[in-house]
Amino acid sequence: MGIRLPAHKVLRLTRAPMWLLAGACATLLAGCAEDIEHRGYMAKPGAFEQITNGMPKSQVEAVLGSPSTTASVKFQGDSYYYITSTTKSRSFLTPQEIDRQVIAVRFDKNDQVQSFGQYGLADGRVIDINTNTTPVVGDDLTILQNIFKGLLNSKAGPGGPILNSKL
Repeated sequence: MGIRLPAHKVLRLTRAPMWLLAGACATLLAGCAEDIEHRGYMAKPGAFEQITNGMPKSQVEAVLGSPSTTASVKFQGDSYYYITSTTKSRSFLTPQEIDRQVIAVRFDKNDQVQSFGQYGLADGRVIDINTNTTPVVGDDLTILQNIFKGLLNSKAGPGGPILNSKL
């Protein structure tokens, strides 16, 4: 003869695993949600349209605010750059840049606006600043070539075109 539980306790015990499963699924789905992040200069609506040629630098700063970065080119005047970047990421994946806006304002020697432009992600190009490689004169062998060099008259070994050329 077994122990009988009241019907309301049996129902409560069978619903508990369903609530746990539903909570676990909701947590997993929340981790896959996209995260949109805006970084850098946040332009005020209509601010770029207020910039005109000949406008003084102080007035540009009053309209656009402090620049993200500045540059001076051969003492011919400064340049202000206002940079905005929008990235999209999901949980542990590498963030992907989906939008970039750059407002460039160039000044003449008298600190007056000489030219200005607005550029987007399509206007840019990728420049690999740090490749983390150092050119080395000498053995450019893989680990297996280093282990087996000299066996069975292998051609792998030092003395390639880099070493035979004069430096």
